[in-house]
Amino acid sequence: MKNSVVQIEEIKPGIVQVTMVDRVHKNSFSDDLLQELSAAFAEINQNPRYKVVILTGYDSYFATGGTQEGLLAIQEGRTSFTEGNIYSLALDCPIPVIAAMQGHGIGGGFVMGLYADIVVLSRESLYTTNFMRYGFTPGMGATYIIQKKLGLALAEEMLLHAGNYRGAELQKKGIPFPVLPRSEVLEHANILAQSLAEKPRVSLITLKNHLVGPLRSELPAYIEKEVEMHDKTFHQPEVRDRILSLFGK
Repeated sequence: MKNSVVQIEEIKPGIVQVTMVDRVHKNSFSDDLLQELSAAFAEINQNPRYKVVILTGYDSYFATGGTQEGLLAIQEGRTSFTEGNIYSLALDCPIPVIAAMQGHGIGGGFVMGLYADIVVLSRESLYTTNFMRYGFTPGMGATYIIQKKLGLALAEEMLLHAGNYRGAELQKKGIPFPVLPRSEVLEHANILAQSLAEKPRVSLITLKNHLVGPLRSELPAYIEKEVEMHDKTFHQPEVRDRILSLFGK
């Protein structure tokens, strides 16, 4: 039997931790990771015991976005980033989700973490929205969620520049999230989760539904626009060349 790349565990009453551990692909969006992550959240959504989710990675990796094969499949028109809807698992989850981004968050991996209700970053780790590095416009709702969570000025810088930022650098730029040493990120997330788990589940669900209601209703229009931009930008021969030459570097 193959080893699971997503572990799900109720670490304390009402608190479920989802840990991505695809060491072969360094938590990039491999088929196994996508399938098991979707299955984990489907299980969580149906379990009436759970009150809060902690989503995290392993060692120095949180999530590192699309695989080279996956990006080439989009470039060739064989699929799109909307397949599987992986980006909105945390947003669509009825109970609060804490993204304990203890490791690197690359491209779609960073974007996925930003859909959580509470985000904790690591000082040492790299965070980037590197879509334009490969020559194609952002996907996964990045053009929406990044400006919502980080502000328009920083969103424009990150999306257009497509550079790498250490958590400490983002902290200096005034991001509204805790930024801690990597060794303290998960512990801090646990403290936050314990505080949430003290509240009634129905109240948590009701308040989250109210708070993220605008995000859930506005996001589809941005996804539609991003798909339109992909139709213009993703299929350029230069994009394929960039994916082949720059991926993983």
